[in-house]
Formats: sequence, structure tokens, C-alpha cells
Amino acid sequence: MHGQPPQHAALRHSWPLTAFVVLVGLLYVGLGRDPRLLPSPFIGRPAPALDLPTLADPAARFTTAEFRGAPTVVNVWASWCVACRQEHEVLMELAASDRVRIVGLGYKDAPEDARAWLARHGDPYTVVAVDADGRAGIDWGVYGVPETFFLDAEGIVRHKHVGPLSDASLEPALTLIGVPAAPRTAAPPAGLAPPGGLTRPEGSR
Repeated sequence: MHGQPPQHAALRHSWPLTAFVVLVGLLYVGLGRDPRLLPSPFIGRPAPALDLPTLADPAARFTTAEFRGAPTVVNVWASWCVACRQEHEVLMELAASDRVRIVGLGYKDAPEDARAWLARHGDPYTVVAVDADGRAGIDWGVYGVPETFFLDAEGIVRHKHVGPLSDASLEPALTLIGVPAAPRTAAPPAGLAPPGGLTRPEGSR
């Protein structure tokens, strides 16, 4: 009967433990990573396919072909999403500026709840596509809501933002898809009174 040197036997029995430790380490690193820091595989590629009913008219369909022709902001949101309320004012202001079209992707939301939410808070969207079962969100690599994709006029994804939008995060992303910067409010010329009326010279009554 052939035997093995003690050190060889010890190495053979240590392999399962080593593999287990490595696996646990990889899982820990993967779960600990912030999804906001993970690059989207769609950057620089055409937007993933969409063919969904619209919120305004369930008989109508919104498809990927409609992304071509003008820059588009695709905002993934839901009425049950607390963070979506946080960014909503930013979207409303962007819609009011008429600088770019905004398409909503209603993620795992009941259409009646989505309509009521928009009626209460305002509707910044050109159209809302209803992703009731979340399958389109999977195709788009959505981790959660809100998430926002920025597409150029050719329908190419140029940027993805995870989490609520802010003015600071919005403007650089719009630049990437060819949307001009928001006009700045000009300061009043020197010598003119600021808005609100003339100031009384000091010492006058």
C-alpha cells in the first residue's frame, strides 16, 4: 500500500478550506461595492431594446426607435420610490427649460399609482413607458430606482447616473449628449438697483 508524505496530505486537505476562504472574500468584495461606482456596459452602445405600453395610452407602444433624432434623458422611477421624490424638482425644472426630452420608465409600478403620483407632484415626462414586471429594467442593467440614462441623438448611451439627480450631476451629463448648458442669469449692470426696487440713499428720509 502506497502512502503520501505528510506534507502532501496536508496540502491536499487544505485546498477546500483555501477555496472557501477565497470565495467568501470575493463575495464580500462584490456585495460591498457601491453599484453607483460600477460602469454601465451600455456606455458607447445603442440603447437596449424597448417595446412597452405607454402610461397615457396602454394601447400605444413606445419603442427604442423613438430615441433617434434628438438627445434623450431616460429616467427610471416609481411612485413607491422615496428617492425619486428627492430628484423630482430637478426633473421638473429641466422639463420647464425645454432643452431636452425626458422619457420616464415606470419600473415595477402599478399604472394607476404612477398616474396619481404624477398628478400630485407634476409630470416632467414627454412619455412614460410602463415596465410593470421589471423585465426591461433587467435588460437595461437597472440596479434600483432612480437611475437615469443619457442618450445622444443617435440613441447611443453616453452616461448613466445611479441615484437621485441633482443640478450638479445633471449639467455635465447633458453636455455629453449635446445639450447646451443652461443659460446663466445675468447680474444687473453696475449702478442699477437690484430687483425689488430702488435703494434709498443713506441718511435720506
